[in-house]
Amino acid sequence: MEGEPTLRLRIFNLNCWAIRYLSKRRRQRVRLLGDTLRQEGFDLVLLQEVWSEQDYSELKVKLAGSYPFSHYFRSGVIGSGLCVFSRFPILDMLLYQYSLNGYPYMLQHGDWFCGKSVGLVGFAGSRAGVRAPLLSLSLQLHAEYCRDKDAYLPHRLVQAWELAQFIRHTSKAADVVLLGGDLNMHPEDVGIRLLRGWTGLQDAFAEAMHFEGCKNGCTLVPDNCFTDKSELLPFPLGIRIDYILYKAISSFTVKCEELKTTTGRAPGVDIPFSDHEAVMATLHIQRQGQPAGATLGTADPALADVVTEARAEVGAGLRAARQQRHSSGRMAVLALLLLLLQAAAALAALAGLGAEQPFPKLSFCLLAFLALGVLVLATGLHLFHTMEVKMLHGTEDQMWMVLRALQERP
Repeated sequence: MEGEPTLRLRIFNLNCWAIRYLSKRRRQRVRLLGDTLRQEGFDLVLLQEVWSEQDYSELKVKLAGSYPFSHYFRSGVIGSGLCVFSRFPILDMLLYQYSLNGYPYMLQHGDWFCGKSVGLVGFAGSRAGVRAPLLSLSLQLHAEYCRDKDAYLPHRLVQAWELAQFIRHTSKAADVVLLGGDLNMHPEDVGIRLLRGWTGLQDAFAEAMHFEGCKNGCTLVPDNCFTDKSELLPFPLGIRIDYILYKAISSFTVKCEELKTTTGRAPGVDIPFSDHEAVMATLHIQRQGQPAGATLGTADPALADVVTEARAEVGAGLRAARQQRHSSGRMAVLALLLLLLQAAAALAALAGLGAEQPFPKLSFCLLAFLALGVLVLATGLHLFHTMEVKMLHGTEDQMWMVLRALQERP
């Protein structure tokens, strides 16, 4: 309502690309980020890919005066990389790790080892007479790596679906949901449309009354000296994969007054914060005269089509996972048979059936170790792909149930 008190909320979101020993000029960039955040005085800071707890600890010390409340989400082997800094007291926190997150044998990508997750913090924003329980999420989905042959698309869709379900089930006590992160999807990709359609989240870039930054809100741009230019060959202007999304649930309205991105360099210096551009939003949260209801995610007329498209992609991933499970299982059986044959040969040699020929112990042992290694590896892959099949099949069933409900709705 016009004239009602307004909570003005400034949000900063960045994929920091802070991989210890691998990311270029990491320490310098982390110090620069801390200095900038301390000067700018945002209300909420959502960071991804802060892989070193030492970097988080240094930021926490540096920002203690400006952001007295913070949390680092630990997950996987090397950590989720997610952390949050806030001017408002953090009341609740929760980490949800996606059920599918790439493949452990794809060492060059490493997503499986970090345990990609969504970190949730609940806090009560209070200013100018407005007090709104806010639910804030910082997250990162599995990277794409190759758009033409995206082997991880089914996993990313499962993550987007789980994220949407997570938001729907955890936001019932909140008045406003804020989501910031690197979703690793273009704005028109099926995963983004599924997430937004199923939750009702609004895109700050699309809703902003004023925008300043890279063209089309891109967050991977060729002007950034750390960006892998080969990823941008089909997209000369860059791509937008980092987002700030929001949703008012009950008796509040949310409007995006302004959205900004960095443009290849951090303000006032000659290097970027990261290989991604930072996204900064200014939101106005205002109480309505009457509650608007607490239902999250009104059905979009095109949502059934989006769910159908997503389900088809998940189904394709399910068929591929079943083939991989079959191949690894067959390899394990062959390795087991080879071991049994070797055991039979060894027993025959011990029984003296082949006494006229010297027993080739060295080659026998090498072959046995090779067969044993193949058996262990193939069994591990078979178990992993069995779990992958179960997760993909479960998500496909959930999407089918939702699709049927949408089609039956008047």
